[in-house]
Amino acid sequence: MQKPRDTWLRFLGGDRLPELRLICFPHSGGSATSFAPWARQMRRGTQLLAVQYPGRADRFGAAPAASIQEMGGEVARELLSEDIPTVLFGQSLGALVAYETAVRMRETGREPELVAVSSSLPPACAGGGDAHLASDDALWAAVRSLGGVEAELAADGELAALVLEVLRDDIALNENYVPTRDGAALSCPVRCYHGIGDPLVDASRLARWADVSTGPFSTHRREGGHFHAFAESHALVDDLLNVP
Repeated sequence: MQKPRDTWLRFLGGDRLPELRLICFPHSGGSATSFAPWARQMRRGTQLLAVQYPGRADRFGAAPAASIQEMGGEVARELLSEDIPTVLFGQSLGALVAYETAVRMRETGREPELVAVSSSLPPACAGGGDAHLASDDALWAAVRSLGGVEAELAADGELAALVLEVLRDDIALNENYVPTRDGAALSCPVRCYHGIGDPLVDASRLARWADVSTGPFSTHRREGGHFHAFAESHALVDDLLNVP
């Protein structure tokens, strides 16, 4: 029997025997519970799951993943253990993990119904940078400026140090990322969500998300900056549950 620290998916709400699953992939430093408020928006026949990356919450102490590809492969393995239609939603770092998960699913002949990505450059433009090498103070300042860290957390020195270690590992994964494929690896629809004013994502490059699939592609601009997905989530969740 696998222990929680060895598994990747966490049930957050909805039907236990769903007709459609929404799988959420957190941002750098985030955990599965980042998406817990979305559980209230699940419709009849839908289920909300989120990915728990190593090193946080009930996976505290687990070794960090070596690459985003490794993360995608592990999540795909768990998802493919059940034949249920699936929507993947990734926020920031999670967008790349969701993409690599979809690629692994495609390799088995079972693609998701939809890949939805948010607040992230496309694979061909992602990677690079040295933010993970910044000092603790500089890294905290950069993250807090985006609105992704609660003031109470940053004020707790011991807890902040633990979170910062996880955050630095996640940012390193993102900055060292090289995509599995240069061309289209998928055939399912892809939706790209962009927070207006996001300082980390050049909106002019988002159209290249279309290159990852031969299926339909669309972009959606939303208020709320880099963390728009958590500012006004109702319309976003409704959109994610409306699959072709």
